[in-house]
Amino acid sequence: MPMIETRDGTSLYVKTWGDGPPVVLIHGWPLSCDSWDPVSHALAEAGFRAIAYDRRGFGRSHQPSSGYDYDTFSDDLADVMAAMSVKEGAALVGFSMGGGEIARYMSRHGGRGVSRVALISSVVPYMLKADDNPDGVPQTTFDEMTDGMLEDRAKFFTAFFKDFYGVGLLSHPVSDEVLQASRITAMQAGLRPTLLAAKAFATTDFRGDLASLRVPTLVIHGTSDKTVPIDATGRAVAKAVPHATLVEYDGAPHGVFATHAERLKKDLLDFVAGNPVETMPQEVLDTLTAQTLVAPTI
Repeated sequence: MPMIETRDGTSLYVKTWGDGPPVVLIHGWPLSCDSWDPVSHALAEAGFRAIAYDRRGFGRSHQPSSGYDYDTFSDDLADVMAAMSVKEGAALVGFSMGGGEIARYMSRHGGRGVSRVALISSVVPYMLKADDNPDGVPQTTFDEMTDGMLEDRAKFFTAFFKDFYGVGLLSHPVSDEVLQASRITAMQAGLRPTLLAAKAFATTDFRGDLASLRVPTLVIHGTSDKTVPIDATGRAVAKAVPHATLVEYDGAPHGVFATHAERLKKDLLDFVAGNPVETMPQEVLDTLTAQTLVAPTI
C-alpha cells in the first residue's frame, strides 16, 4: 500500500518495512521519509515494523493548496496509523517539525495507540521568540527564510543545508553528495507547501500540548543545533515534561540522522525496546561520528 488517502482526500506516500511492534517515523522539513531509511532498516532488522510517510506537499505525496497546519498534519498522522492498522503499542518518532505532529496528535487524538514517543531535534514546544519565550528564534529570521525561498529556492537550500548538517570550513560531518541529495529532495516539494509548512513550524505554540505527553518520552537534541536551538526546544521539553529523558548530543548540529547516524540508531533501538538510553563515552562517540562521514542518501 504505497499511497493512502486522508480524510480530506489528500494522497500520502507510505512505506513499511519489517514486522513486529510498530514504529511510526515522521520526517523533517523540507525532506521526505527517505531520510529515515537507515533507522527504518535498523528497526526492521531488530524485529520492529517501521512505518514512514511523506508529509503532504513533500516527497511523493500530493501537494494540495491547503492543510499545512498542525491540526491537519496530526489528522494525517492519525489517518496513516489507521490505514496501517496501528491500533496499540506504537512508538512515534518525529524529527524537527515532525515533533509537532506528535505533540498535536497526543493532544488532539488523545494519544490513541501510542506507547512511547521520541522527539529528535524537534521544534516542540515553541520556536518563535516572544516575551514569554526569550530563547526562541526571532521573526526576522523566518522572514529572511521566506524571502530567500521566494527569490531563489535552490540557492537558499544550498546554504541552508550547510547549517543543517554543521558543515563549515573545518567541519564536514557529511559528504557533498548528502548535501546535494538533500537539496534535490527539498526541491521536489512544492513551493507553496514548503512556505506554509515553514510558517507552521515557526509559529505554532505546542506548550499547551505537552501535558498530553503522558507516555515515556525521549528527547534527543544536538547542543550546536543552529536550525532549531536546543534551549527553546529540547531543554524546554525536558523541563516541562517531568518523565522525559533528555539526551544531548554534544556539539551535534540539526541533522543528527546523518551526522550521528550510528548513535541515533542505537538510542532509538534501545528506547523502542524499553531499554535505558545511556550517554556513551566520548571516545566511542568520536568513533561513531567518524563512521558517518559517508552518510546515507536522503
